[in-house]
This record gives sequence, structure tokens and C-alpha cells, in this order.
Amino acid sequence: MHLPIALIDYKAGNLTSVKKALATVGAEVFVPGRPADLASAQGVIVPGVGHFGATRAIDGEWTEAILERIGEGRPLLGICLGMQWLFEGSDEAPDLPGLGVLSGRCYRLGGVRLKPDTVDEAASDATVADAPVKVPHVGWNDITFDRSASIVDGVSSGAQVYFTHSYVAPITGDTIAFTEHGGRFASVVQRAHIAGVQFHPEKSGDVGLRILRNFLELAG
Repeated sequence: MHLPIALIDYKAGNLTSVKKALATVGAEVFVPGRPADLASAQGVIVPGVGHFGATRAIDGEWTEAILERIGEGRPLLGICLGMQWLFEGSDEAPDLPGLGVLSGRCYRLGGVRLKPDTVDEAASDATVADAPVKVPHVGWNDITFDRSASIVDGVSSGAQVYFTHSYVAPITGDTIAFTEHGGRFASVVQRAHIAGVQFHPEKSGDVGLRILRNFLELAG
């Protein structure tokens, strides 16, 4: 399955391991140099590690081009910081908006949110526990499914994946799987052809490769 997949480079982490993992599952990966290059992509991936402020580099024309591709039905996958960017924003950079295709704000593990989430109270179990929590959250942890979705097809609830992050997304109606680390947070989200994973599939062995294959199925 050789599909052209755009991997957005906004200088938030090394793309090499992501490129290798995508090549392993049969993707034809390219890094667009300008927003117009996204027109040829069958799917778009926004990776990233680090501070939410790094996403400022994909404001403006990049955001518009990504929203256009979503509007055309092309799938979008956010990885780690890229998943957080799918939401309305993050307390890590309070004045910087996210893409806003998913409701809610990201917040620091073990911390107090600066602004309330725009999600209903029924989905409010994303609050963190009172006990101290190690931040950043680095290493292997499991994902527990709330419900099934195409992005996790063939992946078992309780599968171990690799995390490295300090901020998390809230539990909302778009949550597919959650993870416990000083509290419960969304580790996989999906709404139609928009998906995100808080962990790094490129570092998560066969489970991560299966998720990337599932994304290619969405793109195909």
C-alpha cells in the first residue's frame, strides 16, 4: 500500500524514526515544504515532542491547508504533541490556540488546569489524582479501551506502548482509550477520520506499527 502521506515538520522532534516506521508499513512518506504541497497527500500526520509553543510554526496557512484536507475527507493523525494540537489549546501555552477539531484543553500531568474544559460533566473523569505523579511520564504504559475504533483495529485493550510527555488531553466523547498515570487521561482519540495518539507508535513495536497500518487503511 504505497500511499503518499505528508509528515509535517515544524522542528518539534526528530522525524527519522517516524519515517522509518511509516516506510515499514508501506507508506510513501514526504515532508511538505509549503502548505500547498499537502494537496497531493492521501493522509496527513502531525508528530512532535516538546513544548506546545512549537505548534506556532504551523499556524496560519499550514492550519488552513490541514483543515482543507480534513474537509476533503483525508485522514489526519496527531502523535504526542501533535495529538494535543488537535484540541482547542493547552495550559502549556495558554494564549496559543490548537487546531480545535476536538473539544477540550490539554493540561499538565499532576497539575491544576488553568482553564475549564469545554466538555460535558459526564466526561469529566480526566481529573488527576491527589497523589504525587512523576513528570514527565516516560516509558511503557498500557492503553485501556473505552470503545472500539478503526485506528485501534487489531490492538488489544491493555497493550503496552511508549510514552514521553508532561501534558495530557482530557477524557471526552472522542476518547477511544485512556491511560493511568497519576490520574486518567486520553491516550487514543478518534472522531471520524481524525485520530490522535499520546504515545509514540514509532517506538511502540508491533502495536505501534498496527496503528500506523490502520491509519493507512483510513487513507486508502
